[in-house]
This record gives sequence, C-alpha cells and structure tokens, in this order.
Amino acid sequence: MSVCFLNGKYGPLADARISPLDRGFLFGDGAYEVIPVYSRRPFRLGQHLQRLANTLDAIRLPNPHTPSEWAAIIDEIVARNPWDDQSVYLQVSRGCGERRNHAFPVPTHPTVFLMSDELVTAPAVQLENGVSAVSAADFRWLRCDLKSTALLANCLLRQLAVDSGCAETVLFRDGFLTEGSASNIVIVKDGVMLAPPKSHLMLPGVTYDVVLELAACHGLPHEVREILEDEVRGAEEIWMTSSTKEVLAITTFDDRPVGAGRPGPVGRQMYAWYQQFKTTVMRGG
Repeated sequence: MSVCFLNGKYGPLADARISPLDRGFLFGDGAYEVIPVYSRRPFRLGQHLQRLANTLDAIRLPNPHTPSEWAAIIDEIVARNPWDDQSVYLQVSRGCGERRNHAFPVPTHPTVFLMSDELVTAPAVQLENGVSAVSAADFRWLRCDLKSTALLANCLLRQLAVDSGCAETVLFRDGFLTEGSASNIVIVKDGVMLAPPKSHLMLPGVTYDVVLELAACHGLPHEVREILEDEVRGAEEIWMTSSTKEVLAITTFDDRPVGAGRPGPVGRQMYAWYQQFKTTVMRGG
C-alpha cells in the first residue's frame, strides 16, 4: 500500500481523509505539481518547486513550506514507497472555511497533500509506432500558465481523445497551437523544431524546457514562436512532451498520418538525447 503525506503526517493512502469543506474539494481552489523521480532522485526539483511557488503567488495562497522543507517531505515520500522510479503528486489547497463561501477564509490554513505512484513511461510499442491524437478548440480559462487543480476543462478535452481511442487532444485557440490537454506539443516543419512560446495560454512545462535545452546543446535548428494550426496539420513530425510521456511522437492526427505515419528522425534523436540526459544526470551514468 502506498504511503502519502497529509498535513504533516505520513500514512497509508487508503486511510487519508479531508473535510468536505476543503476548498480544493469544493472549488478546485489549489495548486499542484507532478514530479518524476528516477532512481529515487527527483527530476529538476527546483524548477518544479518554483513553478508551484509561481502558481501559489498568483492565486494568493501563501506557500506553506520553504524549498528545503518541500525537498525533505518529497525525499521522505520517495523513501517510504517501494519504486525506484516514481511520480510524486503534490497538492496545496486553500483549506477549509467555516462554511461554503467563494471568498477566501480568514485565517487560511492550507491543506498539503502528497502521494506517489510508480512512474510508468511510454511502452515500447508506442515508442516504435507513435500514438494518435485528435484536435479541439481550446476553451479553457485564460490562466493556463497556472498549475491549478481546477482541471474540469482539461478532463473534458482529454476525454475527447479517449472517446476516439487516442492518446491526446491537441488544442488550438484562434488559429494557433497552444498545447495538449495534458502535455506540451512540439512540431517539426522543414527540418526545424518549433515550439509555441510560453504565455498565459499554456503551462510552462519542465520537459518542454529540457527539450529546448537539448536542442540548443546539440545544435538542432529550432525556433520558439507562435505556430499556426495549418503548420501543425502540415508538420513532418508532431511530439507530445510531459513528465510521464517524456518525448512521444504523434503519428496519426485527426485520422490522418503525420509525415510518413511513423516516428520521425528528429523526434527519435530527441528521445535518445533525453534518455542520455536522464542516464547522465539522474542515474549517475
């Protein structure tokens, strides 16, 4: 049974309880992070904790822990769970008020919750063949840069992919690419890797940053700029990037093949660089 952390105490996840008046439950009023762990070492922990701090600041929720305190809690969760590679979920809600009220409770006592699961990355068949995706209009709110727990729109958009037997929904707003329902999206056009710029319309992904760093390090031609929907539909390659998917090729998009309908050479090279980076930096190889 996996071990979780709830408001200062460690215990079995199945025994964890929160009040029905918790604002995370009532309003989705909170922030979260998902932190991959390789060989029991959290991946880019400082970057994840900074993104958490940015979200908490933006929603006016005081950060309940310092970076060193967060690191200690995460290390303990990793140590108490059985897997070498883990996915740590961290959530901070605004806690409970005396009654259901949209206004913030005064004083505020945040609810802090962490749990962990085995980190399962894309299986070999997906790496070999790629995955399918569908498209949809991006109807989410205008602060997608915040990693908020209010994810109903993302759930609805992700379900579109599930209903179609696909792995992801690629989102467009006003004719431009934003991201996926649960990933960042990168394309290759005329041999150049293109990534949409960070803005309030997309989540600043940690894996997205690593991919751009690897492109710069290895001299891969790349640009960060707004990407037209037509460019995505005519791309040679489309990738999804995230903490669990890492770098995964989309080879069928809206029932049409992307490029040759197989993972392309640029994506395969980026995946290899990413694995090499993991081995060198996270696994001490």
